Amino acid sequence: MKSSSSSRISSIDFLRGLVMIIMALDHVRDYFHYDAFFYDATDLSQSSEILFFTRWITHFCAPVFVFLAGTSAYFVGKRKGKSALSNWLLKRGIWLVIVELTIIKFAWNFKLDYSVNTLQVIWALGISMIVLAAFIHLPKKWCISICVIGIAIHNAFDGISFSNEFISGIWIFLHKFQALAILDIQFFVAYPLIPWIFLMPLGYHFGALYAPEVSKSQRFKALLKLGILTSLSFILIRSLNVYGDPYNWEAMGNLSFTILSFLNLTKYPPSLLYLMMTIGPSIILLAFSEKWRGKIFDAVVVIGRVPMFYYIIHIYIIHFIALFAAKFQGFEWSDMQITLWVTLEPQLQGYGFNLWVVYLIWILLVVGLYPLCTWYYNYKSNNRQKWWLSYL
Repeated sequence: MKSSSSSRISSIDFLRGLVMIIMALDHVRDYFHYDAFFYDATDLSQSSEILFFTRWITHFCAPVFVFLAGTSAYFVGKRKGKSALSNWLLKRGIWLVIVELTIIKFAWNFKLDYSVNTLQVIWALGISMIVLAAFIHLPKKWCISICVIGIAIHNAFDGISFSNEFISGIWIFLHKFQALAILDIQFFVAYPLIPWIFLMPLGYHFGALYAPEVSKSQRFKALLKLGILTSLSFILIRSLNVYGDPYNWEAMGNLSFTILSFLNLTKYPPSLLYLMMTIGPSIILLAFSEKWRGKIFDAVVVIGRVPMFYYIIHIYIIHFIALFAAKFQGFEWSDMQITLWVTLEPQLQGYGFNLWVVYLIWILLVVGLYPLCTWYYNYKSNNRQKWWLSYL
């Protein structure tokens, strides 16, 4: 379960590293795929099976990342105590929001323009940590109940809107994939806080399955049971086509596209079924990966141990390479200065490559990032006295 060099749990780091690697595929696709500038990869009227899968597999990334952040917080709390953990979560959460609006914003845009700001996964992660700082003090049963109910019922409020400008603004931050203006500054809320703020506390209490008193066999059975139950519940609820996502699935012209319709779920904000579809299989993978070993496994584990370093640096590299790719195809350097999101830039329509080129760039990117992650992990391990390293 644990690595020989530290108290970290290798299977959890492996899962985190795996979703970080998959996440890079989605970002490479955004910056390099020709079709991305014309239609959404999940639009079944235009997409293909392989393109849909390229997008769909990356749906696992954000839920697992947020869920395991809660699990990591549990381990920190066992070492430091709840009071120290609460303080750490509060400070780290604020720091992540600042990072989202500065370091990460510039990586996506390559433009110092704060008239338009996009609030994405790191923002949601930061606010969720701030909320978790309070939630850890609730009784376990109360906390789990509140979070499960919050995730289960939030889709019932999808159609709600408010005429009052102030209340509407708060509701957008909480549950609307929408833009709003605050003092003439535009904020596009790509990651509304609900249900992310409920997912992280579940990940926190999930960490109890890795307590020393829980044997490997007990944990394996518990993980398998929880993962299978969540996955089967997803299939059942989705089959009913009544609740759990804003959009029902449809019988398409062939079986493969009917399956794609079944799996085509809402990410912004993540629906109940979206979270069940991604978290259930991930927990099953955790159950089996605890026994895995090998060079590839170890390499993925290393990436999983430096997620924020990987996240920040991979965006800069992707965007930097895209500058030269655009210039190679006859575009201007300035065309890769992004206002909101790269695929929404009208001046870039006509830029891009075939999907196989996207996969090639992705593979080369991950291979190139591995030695950088190894270096940083070793540096971090050898300099534990430097407190600021815990924030990167």
